Amino acid sequence: MPETDYRRLADAMAAEIAAGRLRPGARLDPVRRYAYGRGIAVSTANRVYAELARRGLVAGEVGRGTYVRAGLAPPPMAEPGRPGVIDFEFNFPAVPGQAEALAEALRDALAPDRAAEAMRPVGAPGHEAARLAAARHLAHGGWSPAPDDLLFTGGGRQAIAATLAACATAGDRIGIEAMTYPAVKAAVTRLGLVAVPLAMDAEGVTPDAVDAAIRAGPLKAIYLQPVIHNPTGATMGLARRRALASLAAREDIILIEDAVFGFLDETDIPPLIALAPDRVLLVDGMSKRASPGLSSGFIAAPSPALRRRVAAAIRAGAWHASPIGLAAATAWMESGLLRRLEAQKRIDAQARQAVLRAGLVGQALLGDPRAYHLWLELPEPWRSDAFTTAAARRGVAVTPSSAFASQPGHAPNGVRIAFSSPSMDAMERGVRVIAALLAAGPESLSE
Repeated sequence: MPETDYRRLADAMAAEIAAGRLRPGARLDPVRRYAYGRGIAVSTANRVYAELARRGLVAGEVGRGTYVRAGLAPPPMAEPGRPGVIDFEFNFPAVPGQAEALAEALRDALAPDRAAEAMRPVGAPGHEAARLAAARHLAHGGWSPAPDDLLFTGGGRQAIAATLAACATAGDRIGIEAMTYPAVKAAVTRLGLVAVPLAMDAEGVTPDAVDAAIRAGPLKAIYLQPVIHNPTGATMGLARRRALASLAAREDIILIEDAVFGFLDETDIPPLIALAPDRVLLVDGMSKRASPGLSSGFIAAPSPALRRRVAAAIRAGAWHASPIGLAAATAWMESGLLRRLEAQKRIDAQARQAVLRAGLVGQALLGDPRAYHLWLELPEPWRSDAFTTAAARRGVAVTPSSAFASQPGHAPNGVRIAFSSPSMDAMERGVRVIAALLAAGPESLSE
């Protein structure tokens, strides 16, 4: 068929959707059935469906098919702080008294006799006080970074971007989790890297998935969240961590270990960086531990060669830490305030989970009981996109699976509920809205 024909077919189906004859959540024919019914090649039918997906009209789900998306869907990962919205989309943990305590420590850090030093520009290695404080604070599971192994950025996202840029150049292949942190997908795209989705199980990325990816071509690096994975909540056991560390050493792959939710984990399992220090870059940040409004990012790089490359990437990307932000982080760590806040947040996360689980009893909730987020598997006939839209219309923001899927059209049928930001009262109201939607079904979209 001429190239334009697939677009005409897509236009026709788009018109059906616009007219309401194909309703949100409706399942399209399998590609082969659609092709045979119209006397077209399967490859052309695939292009029709791909064009509809490009226009945002349909979404594919692994093992379930292709469905019409709901209209007026909010974009994946919208902006935080929207007035009147119960925010189950963003995770900014805060406990009572946190702001006042952080501000008091910040006043000390910026006292007149220290302010001039705190406002001096800092390079990637920060300053000695920050390195010493961070080395003590990040130590866990029998691992303690050497102060001189640490580099600093403006936040966790900048730390991820800097490590990716240090490991690969445009066109290189980077392994990422099949379901992963959306900012990683964005960073890979901006840097011109090729994302290679890696299959996961209950502990995260599997060694078999890495082996399969390597057979198709070399991987420069793999981004992983070994502890309280976002969005699934998966945590790797020691055997899995050892297997991945061994594989990275054998195949000359750098592992980028994101430990942003590691402070919620009090087990003594060593991090990946302790198992393969020359092959791992550990990234962390202050946005979850302390406050997103004045954040800093950390990168532990025991390998001198890797550390030089990361420092160069931080300079090239202008991803340096803010001097005031780094001064604040140093003060919060030195005073012991940060450890106290982390302990409070571990208790807070479990209390909030209890509220959510009680309000959604009987639903398929997956995740770590210590986490600030859970994965809700949606019951039939709900679809992830339609449910997200229905919740948004009722003032509740959740995140659809498509925001996390590394491969378009391969998202599971679920949503992530992140519950650190709302007040307890707002959280209870939001849970009631979600429970009511689950009970009502997609018919509520027409209300």
